[in-house]
Amino acid sequence: MALHLFRYNVTNLNGEESSVALRTSSGTSYEISGNIDDPAVVFIHGLGLSHKTWNNIAPCFNDRYRVVLYDLNGHGESDASAQTQTLSLFAEQLADLLDELDIRRAAIIGFSLGGMINRRFALDYPERAGPLAILNSPHERDQEAQSLVEKRAVQTSAGGIEATIDETLKRWFTSSFIEENPKIVSEVRSGVLSNDLSSYTQCRHVLANGVIELIRPDPSISVPTLVMTCENDSGSTPAMANAIGQEIKGSEVVVIPDLKHLGLLEEPELFISSLKNFLDRHWHNLSL
Repeated sequence: MALHLFRYNVTNLNGEESSVALRTSSGTSYEISGNIDDPAVVFIHGLGLSHKTWNNIAPCFNDRYRVVLYDLNGHGESDASAQTQTLSLFAEQLADLLDELDIRRAAIIGFSLGGMINRRFALDYPERAGPLAILNSPHERDQEAQSLVEKRAVQTSAGGIEATIDETLKRWFTSSFIEENPKIVSEVRSGVLSNDLSSYTQCRHVLANGVIELIRPDPSISVPTLVMTCENDSGSTPAMANAIGQEIKGSEVVVIPDLKHLGLLEEPELFISSLKNFLDRHWHNLSL
């Protein structure tokens, strides 16, 4: 068994610990940390982002879980897929990653598009899905909202990522955060613009139309589930979070006040506390 399956955090000459990026045989870039004997937790980022989304969150789980971060196809350092992007293709990417890491079953925390992917994974690979945390993820939309997200997908197809990035950032962050944290917002902007255009455009369409296959699935998702969103998230509203929760028996729903879509970057501790409580109740100390 390869060394990185036990722990792949390294200590540099200054005594600082950091993770080392690795790649699967199919071109998925990932990082892994924690102890091999602990239950695995996978974090999935959202559209246009990368595993760096979790920089202020994932390290808080290394002492109790085996933490896996990775970049979606065509995002960050992962190769773009030769196939057209679909939720099931993203679920397959995750399954392949778990196979290479010899992880039979994992809890999966997904943000936005990632919260669609972990639901699809739980439906496609039910025997491999542990508890789910679905963060700021869309669900069934009314006609006006559906038309709007489809329009954004078309705008991206026609004008590139730049065509929608400024509007997107205003939806993602509160105005006060944009004003007070220009460096963070600029880094997010640059990261989104660096994405593979074809993959990003395809993912826009997945985000717009993929929710249809997640509404009232039969059979339904049956693993313990935490659904979270923010009060002022216009694309993943509290009503959507409650609808997801109603479709998954026994699920828990948490709405963070005031924040918008990327509340987990503005106030990560609010998400960390709920995630820790949820995972410790449903996933810690399990023998896998």
